[in-house]
Amino acid sequence: MAKPLRILGTCGALMLGIVTGAMTFAPATAQSSLGMLSKLDRGLWEVTTRGGRSVRSICVRDGSELVQLRHRGAACNRFVVEDAANEITVQYTCRGDGYGRTNIRRETNALAQIDSQGIEGGRPFQFAAEARRVGACR
Repeated sequence: MAKPLRILGTCGALMLGIVTGAMTFAPATAQSSLGMLSKLDRGLWEVTTRGGRSVRSICVRDGSELVQLRHRGAACNRFVVEDAANEITVQYTCRGDGYGRTNIRRETNALAQIDSQGIEGGRPFQFAAEARRVGACR
């Protein structure tokens, strides 16, 4: 009998949070912009994984290009987990191709640290990288 009461208590707390607006889960596209990303300099960025195993060039137009490095170009649903002045965390789901969770920490407007993990094409991934603006987009 204690188990149903515990579930009812959890449901009641969830409903209270929804009614009072204390819990907010909304897609990133429905929220205002991710403020920290808008502070990043536009242009050509190099993303280098820790250990220098791979380097990739990306044209950054609005900063969101850094969120889905392993699911580039895929139409994914995004949910903002954290949106602070110098750090964001975004969780995204790409129907039929997996999901990811990316944390980006801005050190300067031309330098950021990226940590990402998830599933792509049925296989897990995890990486840490440094992103640095290197010039104008070509």
